[in-house]
Amino acid sequence: MRTLPPPVPPAPPAERRVTPAPAAAPAPSLPRGPQTATRAQRIGLALGLLAALLGTIWLFSPILTPFVLAGCIAYFLDPPVTVMARVGVPRGVASALLIACLCALVLLALLLLYPLLISQVGVLLARLPAYAARIGAGVRDLIAAAAERLGPDTINGRLQDLAVNQTGAILGYVATTAAQFIGGASGLLSVGYALFTYAVVTPVVGFYLLRDWPRIILRIESWLPRRYASTTRALGRDMDRVLSAWLRGQLICCGLLAVYYAVALSAVGLELGLLVGLLSGMLSFIPYVGSLTGLVTSLLLAAGQFGSWEGVLLVAAVYVFGQTIEGYVIYPRLLGDRVELHAVWVIFALFAGGVAFGFLGVLLAVPMAAMIGVIARHWLRRYLASPLYLDPPRTGL
Repeated sequence: MRTLPPPVPPAPPAERRVTPAPAAAPAPSLPRGPQTATRAQRIGLALGLLAALLGTIWLFSPILTPFVLAGCIAYFLDPPVTVMARVGVPRGVASALLIACLCALVLLALLLLYPLLISQVGVLLARLPAYAARIGAGVRDLIAAAAERLGPDTINGRLQDLAVNQTGAILGYVATTAAQFIGGASGLLSVGYALFTYAVVTPVVGFYLLRDWPRIILRIESWLPRRYASTTRALGRDMDRVLSAWLRGQLICCGLLAVYYAVALSAVGLELGLLVGLLSGMLSFIPYVGSLTGLVTSLLLAAGQFGSWEGVLLVAAVYVFGQTIEGYVIYPRLLGDRVELHAVWVIFALFAGGVAFGFLGVLLAVPMAAMIGVIARHWLRRYLASPLYLDPPRTGL
């Protein structure tokens, strides 16, 4: 039997050589800028933002008024909307309800008060010549009595004529201003563009701002420079505290004073008491100036209507009592020590804003004054804690 040879084992597979991939070329190093912003960059950013803000206000001031009004409405109504949202009402629904209620109140006030104001302006224009003649005669009698007591050479005839003519000119200016205000409002409402702007754009923009107010604030906070984010938030909270206290307190105060002056002046028999009282209450948001303007106007109208000191003193007593109630009851209870806006600063801001940007500047005056005041107090605190203030005086040379 033939023996078969043993099988030859298969050759091991050849090892596969893996050729390593060529190493990637190192990426070119890019020049790295400074990790922290320089002082010049920070100053440039602040000045650029300020210039952009002022330039935007100046460039778009003719069309910004309804949007600023919408922002004021959203800012004023945000606390009640937030409360309604916390109890389960959707923020959009709460915003729509409050905007609708505000529009209804404004429309009701226009329907009720506008015809009365028109009639009172008509009475003023009709009786202005008689008022001017009566006041001129009273001023002439006073000057004559003063000349008789002090001597005829003390007050000459030219001064007498000047005083009488200026009294009539003041009354004429008051009547013309009131007629232009009422007539201008009537013409404004009759123009289609203005009607669309203030009756449609302002409520709609106010609704969207009010609905999205928390998200807008969060988005703005996300854009703050990280280095100054905490300080900026603290300053923003201070601004909100000062501004909200002043605005809400002044709005309630002006409303109460307008109702009081209108009712009290009408009760003492002043024919134009409703018009003058409402204007006095509206102007009282300008400290001292508004009340003084209403007082002088009311005294002149009372002198022209009554022709006696009794009526003038009654009107003066109405204003004295109103100022007493405002200074010792309304203002301390509504505002107290929470408002850190000095009266002189508010007056300056209102007049400066009006001169620079018109009615839009008046709307923005108090918020800007609050911002500047908070920033100024912040830097004052830093100065008082710095070596510039704390360095001891030099004792010798």
